Amino acid sequence: MDLNEASLIENEVTIRNLRLTDEVLETRRAAIRWLALSLGIINPGESRQSSLAVLDALVNFQFIKNIDPSVKDISEYINANWEKINEKTLRYHLLKMKNMGYIDNSAGKFFFSPPNTGDRYDPHNWARHAFESNYLNIANKIGQVIKDIKTKSRGV
Repeated sequence: MDLNEASLIENEVTIRNLRLTDEVLETRRAAIRWLALSLGIINPGESRQSSLAVLDALVNFQFIKNIDPSVKDISEYINANWEKINEKTLRYHLLKMKNMGYIDNSAGKFFFSPPNTGDRYDPHNWARHAFESNYLNIANKIGQVIKDIKTKSRGV
């Protein structure tokens, strides 16, 4: 039986365990780049700045100002702190982060996907929720498949 493997993929989760060096924390942009690499938003060696600018804006609004920004708010932040970004590029990166499961939107506002419990503006609480929900789901499925393989192997 041939499976259409691509149709089985519900989502992909990439996180990287990077060293947290003094150089990483030296500047805000270096820290944002480290965060984007850790979350799988960018790949090593990637030079495009627009995804970093969008991530920086979202971090600024949610975890520093404790507000949910609109596209206009995000655009104004990026234009003032990074390079000018057009709306199509901005919306592309927001959609990419939404598809990755990191952000949501409602009533024209964007925000990091809130945890089930606790303060949604707490970065530790958000990160714990984002990774636990993805990895517990994956771990349960992997465990079920191994259990099924084990059951099928008894007759071998």
